[in-house]
Amino acid sequence: MIHHLDHLVLTTARPEACIDFYTRVLGMQLESFVGGTPPVERKALKFGQQKINLHVQGAEFEPKAHLPVPGALDLCFIADVPLDSVIALLAERRWPIIEGPVQRTGATGRIRSVYVRDPDFNLIEISEQL
Repeated sequence: MIHHLDHLVLTTARPEACIDFYTRVLGMQLESFVGGTPPVERKALKFGQQKINLHVQGAEFEPKAHLPVPGALDLCFIADVPLDSVIALLAERRWPIIEGPVQRTGATGRIRSVYVRDPDFNLIEISEQL
């Protein structure tokens, strides 16, 4: 029944820092769009064929999760470059790795990963498939 993930929603307490992390550090593209009822301008972070819609804590769009809070996500992204390049880019962009590289099991098999935290303290795993 389910084919793939289209988007997810990230609640942030620090929208500027959040956008900086996902665009400058991880290389996603910032998108503005109009959506909702009534229609309002919203922000999203695009990568591949998916996106992360942003909600600002205290000003979330309806409908929303029951308890939307910053720092509650644990996400794993598959990189389009080797993990050693990811590690070098994180160092160049002065973003600390909190664990890794380590081997894990992803949705389609073995992966090699590093872990970082975004500005809201969400756990972000960046991986290469083995």
